[in-house]
Amino acid sequence: MPATRQPLSVAIITLNAASQLEDCLKRVRFADEIVVVDSGSTDGTQALAERYGARVIEQAWLGFGPQKQFAVEAAKHDWVLCLDADEQLSPELQAAIENALQNPSPAAFRFARCNRFLGRYLKYGEGYPDWSLRLFDRRQARWSDDAVHEKVVANGRVDTLNGDLLHDSAESLATYLSKQNRYTSLAADMALAAGKRASFARLAFSPIIRFIKFYLIRQGFRDGLPGLIHIAIGCFNSFMKYAKLLEKQRSNAALQ
Repeated sequence: MPATRQPLSVAIITLNAASQLEDCLKRVRFADEIVVVDSGSTDGTQALAERYGARVIEQAWLGFGPQKQFAVEAAKHDWVLCLDADEQLSPELQAAIENALQNPSPAAFRFARCNRFLGRYLKYGEGYPDWSLRLFDRRQARWSDDAVHEKVVANGRVDTLNGDLLHDSAESLATYLSKQNRYTSLAADMALAAGKRASFARLAFSPIIRFIKFYLIRQGFRDGLPGLIHIAIGCFNSFMKYAKLLEKQRSNAALQ
């Protein structure tokens, strides 16, 4: 490991992730520190993390953005790599990260995330490249406060690294749909707070535009049946976000 390399903290948030966390931890052993912020696991997640030398911190759930920022602020080093428990670094990405940290001039780095869905890594459409900004200098970047669809906001240049972040969720389709239902509810709450309004046009055309963009233009059809199911769920999510927003608008209007 080059002596000039910037020290790196890996920050991971968890909740009952024992079945997935080990593969994630195996790929980040090169880091100088691993911080796991756990929000109440009962399946041995904390003990597993400690076996891999991670520093485990218990923190009640704050929402995705605030929880990840809490983990960043708990790290010892300014350069932080943020991962979810079901994500792994490809060997190419690990090498790119180590090389980038030898003399980093950008504020942050992004890289492609490759999502596994119904047993297949999606390489087109909405599932890839799914650019993810996860490696950054916390003095120049931070997580947004969004409860869902959180993102890292950088105050400087962002460069791109080669290699993939492998997202290997083991959840069933039923579990995936349940999670999407929660996400669309949170997204509707955020849209309402931001002053956005649901309309017939948004209800009708946002799913169509999404389908054209990701399934046709970005060739999601090349991912076969998993690609079709993935974009179909994504289009339905667009519809449900605005349907739930409309419901909230009418409920608020009735109270006035």
